[in-house]
Formats: sequence, C-alpha cells, structure tokens
Amino acid sequence: MPNEYESPIGQRPEITGVVIPPAPRHDPYAAFRSRGFRFFTTGNLLSIVGRQMLAVAVEWEIYRRTHSATALGLVGLVFAIPIVGFSLPAGHLADRISRKNIILVSQIFSSVTSALLALVSWQHLAIPEMSILRACNHGLSAIAGVFEQHQQTFHFDDASIPLIYLLLFLGAIARTFSWAARSSFFPTLVPRDAFSNAVTWNNSIFQIGSVVGPAISGFVVARRGFPIVYVIDAITSFAFFLLALPIPRAKQTRERADQSTWRSLAAGAKFVFSKKVILATITLDLFAVLLGGAVALLPIFADQILHCGPVGLGWMRAAPAIGAFGMALIVAYLPPMREAGKTLLWCVTGFGIATIVFGLSTALWLSLAALFGPVISVVAGGIGTIFVVIGSALKWPEIRKIGALDRNLR
Repeated sequence: MPNEYESPIGQRPEITGVVIPPAPRHDPYAAFRSRGFRFFTTGNLLSIVGRQMLAVAVEWEIYRRTHSATALGLVGLVFAIPIVGFSLPAGHLADRISRKNIILVSQIFSSVTSALLALVSWQHLAIPEMSILRACNHGLSAIAGVFEQHQQTFHFDDASIPLIYLLLFLGAIARTFSWAARSSFFPTLVPRDAFSNAVTWNNSIFQIGSVVGPAISGFVVARRGFPIVYVIDAITSFAFFLLALPIPRAKQTRERADQSTWRSLAAGAKFVFSKKVILATITLDLFAVLLGGAVALLPIFADQILHCGPVGLGWMRAAPAIGAFGMALIVAYLPPMREAGKTLLWCVTGFGIATIVFGLSTALWLSLAALFGPVISVVAGGIGTIFVVIGSALKWPEIRKIGALDRNLR
C-alpha cells in the first residue's frame, strides 16, 4: 500500500485562491476633495494670518509705549483669560447650536474689534484723558511696580493702553467661541476616511499662518505702522465670514435639552481624566508651553538683547511655526504615526534644549537657529501637530463632544 493516498482527479476538492485586495493608496490631499473643506481652509488661513499679524504688532506697540515686561505679560493674560474661562462653555454651546452660525457671528465681532483697535492706535494721541482711563493706567503702573522693582523704567501715560487691553479681551472672547466651533465644524466637511488627513491639514494651515503672519507683520509695522496691521486683521476676519457663507450646514445632532450644562462639562472632564493617553498628552503640552514658552518676552529680546526691531521680532515669532510646519508636512504625507508616545517625549526634550539655547543667545542668527534649528527645533516644533493628530484621530465610543465624528458623521 503506498505511503501517500492520492484521490482520483474527479474526486479532488476544488481549491480556490483568496484574492487579497490591495491596500488603498494614501491620498495626502484627500480632505481637499471636499468643496466645503476648501472654503473653510482658505478662510481659516486668512483669519490665522491676520490674527498672528495682530499678535506681533500689539505686543510691539504695548512694549514701545510702556517699556514694561509686565505690560507684555498682561497682553498674554488678556489673551489667556477668555481661553481658560470660556473654552468649556464655548465647546458646550458648539454642541447645542449651529457651529456655522457661531463662526459667522464671532468673525463679524472679531472684525469689528480689530477695526476699533486700528482706530484707537491711529488716534492714540487724541484720546481724551478721561478719569477712568487715568485710573486704569495708575492700576497698571502699580502692578508693574510690584514685578519690576529692580528696574523702574516703565511708564503708563498713554490713554490708549487700557482701551487696547479691553479690545484685545473682547476680540479674544470672540475668537475663543470661533475656535471651539471651528474644531468641531471642519471634520463634518469631509468623509469619514479623510478625517485624519483633514485634522493634519487643519493643523498645517495653522502653522502656515503662524509663519506668514508674524513675518509680514514685522515688515508692515516697520514701514506702515501699527494701525495698518489691525486693519488687515479686520479684513481677514471678514473674509473668513464671506468664505464660510456658502459652506453647507452639516447635519448636527443636538444634545437633549434636559441635560444640564454643568453635567455635560463634568462628563467631559471625567472623560479626559479617565483616558490616560489624553491626560498625559495634555499634561505634557501644558508643562512644555506653560513653563518653557518664551514667546511673550520676544519683544524684550528684540529690543534690548538682539536689537533687531519689529522685523526681527516677526521672524522670531515665525520661527517655531516653521519647524512645526515642516513636521506637519511630513505627518500629512505619511500614514498614521506609530509609537507616538516615544515621539512626544523626544519632542519635549528637544523643545527644552532649544529653549535653553535661545535664552543664552545674544546673536540673532543663533536665536533663530534655536527656534527653528536644523534638527532638534524642527522636531520640537512638530509637537503641536503630533498632539492634534493623537487627540483627534483616536476614536472612543463613550463621549465625543468637540471634534466628535461618532455622532456627527454617522
């Protein structure tokens, strides 16, 4: 008897091959196939450019009129208070009413505040010395005296300073609501399979605006003055309003009316603390930005240490975004990132080293190299892109509010 039995040909089972379909080709421009996303991205880019131009100009103007580091810190505080105080309510509102309407209203409001800021800057010498403005300046001077006892060279004698702070605060409130609506509006403009690509490009657009805006602002301030920059910001905000008008309203599932605002916010906070990857990412970003950021002091470096004026200030403000944009392009062209946690740790390490080099530098070229240097700083600049991709591309079934696709695109 043979060792191996071979069945007759007619009794052999038919063997069919399994055809494995080829993996879909990665499309780096998948999000731009959507008309609504193109309109949104164009308007968003213009708005970001104007916003970055305004930030550079107003910091330089405040410092030149007060020569106070505290005044610069107060500019950052005026920008930060609305973000801290209104981000959660703004996100909750974006889950309940039309996000497109929020964007439209906030852009109009932002455009008006920028136009008023241009008027105040242009006519700052003609503003009457009202008692309330004088009292505000005395209060600002007292605050500066507490933090700058070693160097009493500051002065708060311009009546426009309190008005500038007020308009910046109002504009920051409008932009906080606008950003909350934008972050959950743009994902609804693309198909589900293009979501990760849209997130990456959305962050890339922010980095492009962060490069172009400050660089242009420095030249405009040096040649045309501060009011022109504020007018440009007003125009770009209104342009975003016009570009957002033809975007179709996406289907949006609204929350139940019986769910309280505080209960919804508490659920969001509980979700963040229950997801270790999100909590670790936010904490890492918080310490890197809060303790390692030197952006608020750049006007002092430009004036007293590097002596490069508004043009150099613009380039220093643009430098970190150049590194971030370079990394964003790489992320956009590559498939989803693996081992993102280790990459984050290396990015934060590079960010710290670059910040130390910048703090010790007394030469413009070295300061710029520390901010967007060839290796370390470029990787560190991409940390924001990695944060956004991780935070937005992950998909959980429990709670997804701002930026959620589980309910909005289902």
